[in-house]
Amino acid sequence: MLLMPQGPKYRKSGGHFSKYLRYAPLTLSTLAALVPAELEASIRCIDEGVEDFDPHTCEFADVVGITCITGTAPRAYEFSQILRSRGMTVVLGGVHPTLCPDEAEGKADSIVTGYAEETWPQLLRDWRSGQLKRRYSQSRMYQFASVPEPRRDLLNKKGYITMNTVQAVRGCPHKCNFCVVPSAWPQYLQRPIPEVIQEIERLEGDTFLFLDLSPTEDRAYIMELWRELVPLKKKWGGLSTIRIANDPEMLALASKSGCRALLIGIESITPETLKHMKKGFNKPEQYVEAMKKFHDHGIAINGCFVFGLDGDTPDIFERTLDFVMKTGVDLPRFAVATPFPGTPLFHELDQSKRLITKDWQYYDGQHVLFRPVNMTVEELHEGVRWAWKHAYSIPSVFRRIVTSTASRNWTVLKASVPANLGYSMYSKFLPSYVPVPCESNPWEDEPVAPQTIYNEVQT
Repeated sequence: MLLMPQGPKYRKSGGHFSKYLRYAPLTLSTLAALVPAELEASIRCIDEGVEDFDPHTCEFADVVGITCITGTAPRAYEFSQILRSRGMTVVLGGVHPTLCPDEAEGKADSIVTGYAEETWPQLLRDWRSGQLKRRYSQSRMYQFASVPEPRRDLLNKKGYITMNTVQAVRGCPHKCNFCVVPSAWPQYLQRPIPEVIQEIERLEGDTFLFLDLSPTEDRAYIMELWRELVPLKKKWGGLSTIRIANDPEMLALASKSGCRALLIGIESITPETLKHMKKGFNKPEQYVEAMKKFHDHGIAINGCFVFGLDGDTPDIFERTLDFVMKTGVDLPRFAVATPFPGTPLFHELDQSKRLITKDWQYYDGQHVLFRPVNMTVEELHEGVRWAWKHAYSIPSVFRRIVTSTASRNWTVLKASVPANLGYSMYSKFLPSYVPVPCESNPWEDEPVAPQTIYNEVQT
């Protein structure tokens, strides 16, 4: 059994995350494809976002692999305890066990850190021979190649807007201080282009999503990949840094290859905040022109914004929403800055005694976990909630769709409208401010000046 727990807002029962915002994950289907044939195993994949799961009554499995992010780690640990008590062997993997392996190792029979293409098959063979190890870690020599085609047939297709998800690039060469990628997956890897094209050719339908975190940083690789996509005449969405707008040839080829939507980490409209993030290559003075270029090429933008870091003041929410409405950001997303374990941001806030809690269940991007410098905890929480509410009011949705020239493309429009309505529903159920419980008072002593800790981290 391969299991992906979800947080309360994202579960099938009780959650408020629309099918139109949910695409098929690659983790479960890839792990299923990696199960050695000689085991002759029957395999079940369960994504809690599209299927209910009860560890007390689920069918027995010899081995249960649970993948978790930080926000779902407590739920994964709870599932593990119950399933092990019923006699099942439980393996934990994913980004959180990779960032906190010592913690995770005490919660399961075995853990996998890093990517699992090499270690997961070996773990299963060891289990069969009675030689299961406590920990399996990705080799430093790992190459992103010869990956089996995901077992998409094992996922509940009715729960996703698309089953067609593909990965060509892993990792990111940038070192943004809030991002888990440099800590969890420090290598920047490209999959052989013929393998990627072959998988895309076999996908049903004429649309798909690239799940690559930062694919445009190796210009030669991505330009070659996009040239190979042109003859396929398929439409796709993916991720990129905003710097692609400064490369006319790359942007034109992305559009020609079928790109109709990009998720861009805009993060902030404040230079001081971007500097604190270590994402100074984002230039707010260039944002308006960049958005125009994307839209002129028929590319819709899923723009991500982070609130609460040291450059932000209480007016950041209104100023950001003004930018969103002015430029017609097709699908804005707002998050509270979250200091995930293993990141420089976590160390900085922990050392300065500004962290409120290390209870991982609150690490979901919508809870305030530290004391901001220029506003109160409550102001930060309610400001993020205000941005969601106003960005996804029906008049705002209509205005953004009309403003975005990309929406004149039918492929963009038929995805943008349901996605906007999905986030409109999501925003209505965001809770009003409730203090995150402190395990102990992290402010017993006077907090250390943030700049002092920042300097220590850089040193």
